[in-house]
Amino acid sequence: MAQIIDGKSVALQIKLEVKEQVDRLRSEYKVIPGLAVVLVGDDVGSVTYVRNKQKACDDVGIHSRTFSFSSDVEQKELEILILELNHNAQYNGILVQMPLPKRIDSRSLLNMIDEHKDVDGLLPSNMGRLVIGEEALYPCTPLGIMMLLQRYSIPVSGAHVVIIGRSTLVGKPLALMMLAANATVTMCHTKTRDLPGIVKQADILVAAAGRLGLVKGEWIKQGAVVIDVGMNRSPGGKLAGDVEFEQAEKRASFITPVPGGVGPMTIAMLMRNTLIATERQIR
Repeated sequence: MAQIIDGKSVALQIKLEVKEQVDRLRSEYKVIPGLAVVLVGDDVGSVTYVRNKQKACDDVGIHSRTFSFSSDVEQKELEILILELNHNAQYNGILVQMPLPKRIDSRSLLNMIDEHKDVDGLLPSNMGRLVIGEEALYPCTPLGIMMLLQRYSIPVSGAHVVIIGRSTLVGKPLALMMLAANATVTMCHTKTRDLPGIVKQADILVAAAGRLGLVKGEWIKQGAVVIDVGMNRSPGGKLAGDVEFEQAEKRASFITPVPGGVGPMTIAMLMRNTLIATERQIR
């Protein structure tokens, strides 16, 4: 039976570490890290997520403000705000909550964020630094996955890592982080042939496809590590991942639950990125 990877516990520890450093900045440099969050519309998931980010900021001592707009806001108004935040020293990090309304050019808006305040790590400049292995602000969810593996002393070097999902939020940056940690990486997606056969080869499986129960328990190699990034609603309304948890738990050595696995780590890494951004800006 697999050992459960407790993302809540690790995220709490990381937030305590961030709080300690935030207190140090306040004491030694009279600086309070600041995070600006841009929220458009009233999507329930987005509103809840932003509320959780605000609570995390409060917990670690980061000043945070949410700039809320109705769903009919004009692109120009959002662009003006981003430019103002870029030049506002009170905010060391800027985060635009996704998704935005379809009529908004999301990529254009995101690309206006100062790369030094890109705490989501999604700008081409920061992604490019990740590709060539330079210091940068890295995307929060893949960074959180790497931290979970580290805190549970799960070796990545030499492991065969199979990643299901090729998004710019998780799959692609995670593959680069795994390669930097000397893993052998196989990327899978909707066009992959023989997905079960490839999954069976994984020493570490990361499921980030966003499809309920996509990965069957019998696909998991005995002793593999299973990281489930999926966040789906079951027919009964419960949150569930991309992996059939009960069956996979019997074969895996370690496994993340949904919820309570990767999710809490994303917000913890956002706090950490905001701290890092602040430290670099006051150097």
